[in-house]
Amino acid sequence: MPARQKDIDVYPTSQSLMAAAARHVVHHARRAIQKRNVFAMALAGGSTPKRLYELLATPPFRTQVDWTNVQVFWGDERHVPPDHADSNYRMASETFLKHVPIPTDYVHRVPSELPNAQTIAEQYEAVIREHFHVPDAEIPRFDLILLGMGLDGHTASLFPGTPAVAENRRLVVAPWVEKFQAHRITFTPVLINQARQVTFLIDGVEKAETLAAVLEGPRQPHALPAQIIRPHPGHLSWFLTQEAAGNLT
Repeated sequence: MPARQKDIDVYPTSQSLMAAAARHVVHHARRAIQKRNVFAMALAGGSTPKRLYELLATPPFRTQVDWTNVQVFWGDERHVPPDHADSNYRMASETFLKHVPIPTDYVHRVPSELPNAQTIAEQYEAVIREHFHVPDAEIPRFDLILLGMGLDGHTASLFPGTPAVAENRRLVVAPWVEKFQAHRITFTPVLINQARQVTFLIDGVEKAETLAAVLEGPRQPHALPAQIIRPHPGHLSWFLTQEAAGNLT
């Protein structure tokens, strides 16, 4: 069993973390489908979520959810075509979506092949509003948003020093990320913090120092954007390996 500290779960191995995260997704999916006949989730990119998707696509987890009632979105995406090696959509499709019976029109990928990143963000925000049937004055509410965290404290594509971290109106934006010399398309804190459940998945000793700064250091979200994720009235969970949590007090 994991060690519990508030909403932080610490697991001894990557394997036990992935199994717990898969049970977590199944639990929220089943509960949402029971209550609202649909489960709306936003996926993350990265190696740790990839292992989760591979697990969800295999027994016993694959048979524990009515995937025909699952709507899938992406919390962020690279400005590349969907068949590009760096595409978050491609990774999730190959490891997860091709192996579960989610209807094709329930998979809402970012139109990242379009040439203008701002247009991509605007169109994706429109897709989200249309799905949730909410006007501009309201904020859609996802059942579950999965997130990772980079060595610099970024989450989704909310990178240190970018205006996206402080965005308080738009649901999706396309910040220029200087270190990659590229635009990223990302959910904003406005949308993420409206979710019923937000879950971080963090593995690896290399994340330990940054994670301790995010969870126990002074609040400085422009430097550590993961700190700005505080869903209200939803719930925030951190699924960590012992290595990643090694610097926590």
